[in-house]
Amino acid sequence: MNEKTIAIILGGGRGTRLDPLTRTRSKPAVPIAGKYRLVDIPISNCLNSYIRKIFVLTQFNSASLNRHIKNTYNFDLFSHGFVDILAAEQTPNSTNWFQGTADAVRQSLHHLSNYEYEHVLILSGDQLYQMDYRKLLKVHKEDNADLTVATIPVDASEATEFGIMKTDETGGIESFIEKPSSDVLGEWSSETSPEMQAKGRNFLASMGIYVFSREIMLRLFKENPEATDFGKEIIPKAIEEGSRVSSYSFDGYWTDIGTISSFFEANLELCETLPQFNLYDNDQLIYSRARYLPASKLTGTNLERVLIAEGCIIEASRIERSVIGIRSRIGRGTTIESSIVMGNDHFASTDDFEGQSEGQPLMGIGQRCFISRAIIDKNVRIGNDVKITGGSHLEDGEYDKYSVVDGIVIIQKAVVIPDGYSI
Repeated sequence: MNEKTIAIILGGGRGTRLDPLTRTRSKPAVPIAGKYRLVDIPISNCLNSYIRKIFVLTQFNSASLNRHIKNTYNFDLFSHGFVDILAAEQTPNSTNWFQGTADAVRQSLHHLSNYEYEHVLILSGDQLYQMDYRKLLKVHKEDNADLTVATIPVDASEATEFGIMKTDETGGIESFIEKPSSDVLGEWSSETSPEMQAKGRNFLASMGIYVFSREIMLRLFKENPEATDFGKEIIPKAIEEGSRVSSYSFDGYWTDIGTISSFFEANLELCETLPQFNLYDNDQLIYSRARYLPASKLTGTNLERVLIAEGCIIEASRIERSVIGIRSRIGRGTTIESSIVMGNDHFASTDDFEGQSEGQPLMGIGQRCFISRAIIDKNVRIGNDVKITGGSHLEDGEYDKYSVVDGIVIIQKAVVIPDGYSI
């Protein structure tokens, strides 16, 4: 059945809630867990589920994402599989950029017409989770559904932030409400597993993951030409007209990487001894670009709950609950805690060392620095004796060499921080 399934990964809009990490890259291209990109998560889920026809839809800052996918996902000559980028484009039928999730898929349908397919799997490019889509497709087929929505049980405090589905006794979705207010929430509880009920998770939230049967999707688009969003328009229309809309309840770990704080916490949670998202699963592998980097080298560093990628040279005195990305260089006597260091795109060169004599810090983090609650983007140069202390005492905003979002200090890509600088 999976040979007749095409996956479409939505790259999202401008990614303003992840600004400034999305100023020079699209949301799916944002680095995560030291060595991956966000888009690697849904693509890996597809590959682990034996879904090999994958389109990624983008329209903002897609150059780095294009490079990553081109350098990573190459199938053999005898396979019909592919991972292709579809950027927003002008066509005879539309001169507009993507106006929403449904509009993005509608504008891309002519690319799907070259393939035989029975189902379309719609995925988001900015979520962290591991799902076997074969189970989702199995429920869709067994229910003889026109549309199946992946849902996750949430409690009342979370439910107001999601689209909430109400199911009947057969698991079919009978009604839908987008971000219900707390005063009407009681009417929207559904039957969930005893384990979820014990945690107060009685509401089924849409995960933004959908399976459409081909003919139903084409008809819904044709009959609703002005609809631009799946959650707000297409799904309610499908329920309203009496289509069979099913719920696939997912009880694993899932988080939406929609904001700087959610991105920050999802990364740091990976540093725990037994994180909820398992990077070390024998079956649910996470694929990414093969870089052939040397092993990381550490000298005299005290480490506590740290995720370190390949190619790093670390002489720091202490690193605690932090993610250290590829090719990071951290100088002697430096302390890093509760931070994300995204690393570098290349190692320091002869020119870098020559520039150091002219006052230009080497790429990476210098000596005797203190960094706490910060995100250091790629290719940043931080000098010696720099102090960066994030927290609630800082006011959110844009500053000379950094940004503050939710108390988290963000040093943008390729910024130079001179010796002795203090935040």
